[in-house]
Amino acid sequence: MTSTVTAPVSLRNRLLRHVLVPVAVMWLVASVLVVSVAGYFTQQAFDRALVDDAYAVASHVRRTAALGDEGLELTLSAQEMGTLLFDQSESLFFAVMRPDGSLLAGHPGLRPALPDDKARSAPKFDVFDYQNLHLRTVTIYRQQPAEFFVVMAQTTTSRDRLMQRLFTFSVAPLLLLLGWLALWLMRAIDDELRPLVALEQAVEERDAHDLTPVPVSTSTRDVERLGRAINALLTRIARGVQAQREFSGNVAHELRTPLAGIRALADYGLRHDDPAVWREQLQGIADSQERASHLVDQLLALALADESRQQLVKAPMALDAVVRDSVMRFLPRADALGVDLGADVSDEPTGQPVRVLAHQALIEGVLNNLLDNALRYGLASEGERRVTVMLRADANTVTLSVLDNGPGVSPEQLRCLTRRWVQGAAGEALKQGSGLGLAIVSEYARLMNARVSLHNESPSGLRVSLVFERLPQNA
Repeated sequence: MTSTVTAPVSLRNRLLRHVLVPVAVMWLVASVLVVSVAGYFTQQAFDRALVDDAYAVASHVRRTAALGDEGLELTLSAQEMGTLLFDQSESLFFAVMRPDGSLLAGHPGLRPALPDDKARSAPKFDVFDYQNLHLRTVTIYRQQPAEFFVVMAQTTTSRDRLMQRLFTFSVAPLLLLLGWLALWLMRAIDDELRPLVALEQAVEERDAHDLTPVPVSTSTRDVERLGRAINALLTRIARGVQAQREFSGNVAHELRTPLAGIRALADYGLRHDDPAVWREQLQGIADSQERASHLVDQLLALALADESRQQLVKAPMALDAVVRDSVMRFLPRADALGVDLGADVSDEPTGQPVRVLAHQALIEGVLNNLLDNALRYGLASEGERRVTVMLRADANTVTLSVLDNGPGVSPEQLRCLTRRWVQGAAGEALKQGSGLGLAIVSEYARLMNARVSLHNESPSGLRVSLVFERLPQNA
């Protein structure tokens, strides 16, 4: 069984429908009301004339002395009656009837609409089919000179024709106005939708690799907002594509050296039969692999930071526990290098830890990179080697710092050390790393709305600090 998919209605047709249908319904209702009111007053006018004719006939009914007290007669001749009831477009019928229903004068077969006893003074209207004609009748009751009824009937051709003309002249202008309104709305809607059509064509004709902003018309605020939203989306996509390109290029560029070194070590070992040479080359391969893995981890961290710009969720957290956990992870490595690694954490006077709005994984990433850099490049050449993680708080800020007592960094390098692929003198001399650690720290800090600062310690060493806004204790 196949299912048919109905094509969506165009925006122009939908707007026309939403405008014309309510207008047509309202105008139709208004026309019906106007025709009904006009028909009511028209009926009143015709009925008034019919009542006047009935009273005119009743005024010519006289008592006849020869017939006694109950004797009545109509004193009009046939010619006089024809003159009285003359109508150019309608046929008139009448009957003068006694209270017992017997005909005194007029057309036999007319049926009186007998009024109620309490309302005999008011005319009584009715409709009646007589001689294949549809009649409008009125019955009046008279007590002088004796009791009798007058039934006056009239065909309804004139009033029906008048109602038809009223309806026609009400509906015809309505249809013409609706047609004119539809044409005017179609042109107006087409003019208003032209910027939207231009935006649609601009997006359809755009090459998949072209992520520059599309031209946006400022004719209407809605189209302008839509264009800005599309351009903002293109900007985000361009940033994502650029980040992927940078990541791919960085990986290709930075992994080329360690992979080439691994290949060279393997080729050298294969050319020798001495197991000692093999062991030496295998150790070199293991060291190169470790550096390559560290580089990949850093590149992935940067790529993750780029993707987290729009979807990172921060939460209130205490920094002291994260600091202690990070120090404990690096203690075995620090002991192997003979480094005094410690933490200097100051809590509130009440014993409560200081709290900031941050992300635990990013804080751990910051400390991992700073401690790794300190244990690689921040070691004193002689004397005591010391690395300290420090946490300080004042009324408005919380400062997380990692400081060492190594050779420090020149003032020129301090200004650009947080850029990608920039290394200090110690890193360049040791031929280790790739200059991404502090770039990752800077990117993570930006995601958490923190400030990064680098200062040389006295007499030697480097301090890298992150400054957060402090949260109230009840937050």
